[in-house]
Amino acid sequence: MLTGVPVVWRTVRGMMSGRFAADLVAMLAIVTAVILQQPLPGLIVVLMQTGGESLERYAEGRASEAVRELEAAAPRLAHRLLGANGVEDVAADAVAVGDLLLIRPGEMVPCDGVVTEGRSHVDVSRISGEPMPLTATPGVTLRSGSLNLEGPLTLQATALARESQYARIVELVRTAQASKSPLQRLADRYAVWFTPATLLVCAVAWLASGDPDRILAILVVATPCPLILATPVAIIGGINRAARAAIIFRNGTALEQLGGVRVAIFDKTGTLTLGRPQVSRVLVDRNADEQELLRLAAGVEQRSGHLLARMVVDEARARAIEPPVSRDVVEAPGQGVTGTVDGRRVSVGGWSYIKALAPGAGPDLRGLLDGSPGAELRAYVAVDGKGAGIIEYADRVRPEVTGFLEKLARQGIQRT
Repeated sequence: MLTGVPVVWRTVRGMMSGRFAADLVAMLAIVTAVILQQPLPGLIVVLMQTGGESLERYAEGRASEAVRELEAAAPRLAHRLLGANGVEDVAADAVAVGDLLLIRPGEMVPCDGVVTEGRSHVDVSRISGEPMPLTATPGVTLRSGSLNLEGPLTLQATALARESQYARIVELVRTAQASKSPLQRLADRYAVWFTPATLLVCAVAWLASGDPDRILAILVVATPCPLILATPVAIIGGINRAARAAIIFRNGTALEQLGGVRVAIFDKTGTLTLGRPQVSRVLVDRNADEQELLRLAAGVEQRSGHLLARMVVDEARARAIEPPVSRDVVEAPGQGVTGTVDGRRVSVGGWSYIKALAPGAGPDLRGLLDGSPGAELRAYVAVDGKGAGIIEYADRVRPEVTGFLEKLARQGIQRT
């Protein structure tokens, strides 16, 4: 009897507030068990209720842990520029709209803003899933949670930290965990007529048999524990698992409706592709050697920390070319790198960078592109002040995509 008091009290308190939820039948079963002096059925219902509630609290705790991990990864510190007075370190929450912030290499952007000075590459994969670094130059908008990779940037804040992109993502996960699924709402809504219908069946059984134990049996069987307990646990657990895999559900409804999805829409980059650019083609003059160009380029690129530089080195080694030692390497963050390899001055970088170092390289390099299809990303190579070649990059389709799409079709996806 004592174990059922909390369950009964919570249900009665809800009824006094006008909430007739699906656990009303469970309360009636407990009360009837007490009246009929049948402790075992009542205890079973109490265990289902309290055990399920404990599971739900555990799931909520695990889900809250996922939110805490997201919050822990949020930027905490900002460097506010004070004009001639230098820089002061402030909490990210203390940044006001319009403040000028210094974003050093290796630091996260504390709030949404626009770059006013500097040039660098920024890792935006945590926010957008886009694996290619964003080139940050004056006028480019950056979102909180992005990671500055190379050079220092000056950013003018356009939103408070708590209103920026990263904070909205955290709040989205928190809201999704607190939402009720349609199945839960359906159970609570049907409780309004389900309870009277259950009581009517109890009355008929009692009148037909004259045995009050039949009332208790019907109430125990009618207690909708799967709807009351299993659904919220499953929804919260699913959202938690998804959050850990960087998949954000807007609410529990979206998760539950996945079972009825018939059309799938994919963003290619990083989803159906590897999400990592690789060297797709090396263009050189007909009198030049492609392998030698790649060897020279890899020599200077191995001293750079840029993502595309690593791809050049990987491509050289994949072709059994060991990058040579380079000296006097100078890197311009976000633009390119120059160094000496085997006594030759080699530069690899963007078009404006190469043109500034080797003004005569333009015709040589542009001529290599005549009649060739455009690539999304290129690095230009100059050797001893002359245009030597072009390295093109492209993403590649994941090898498991075909099997993945076939599996989706077997699970009911009719169109992609």
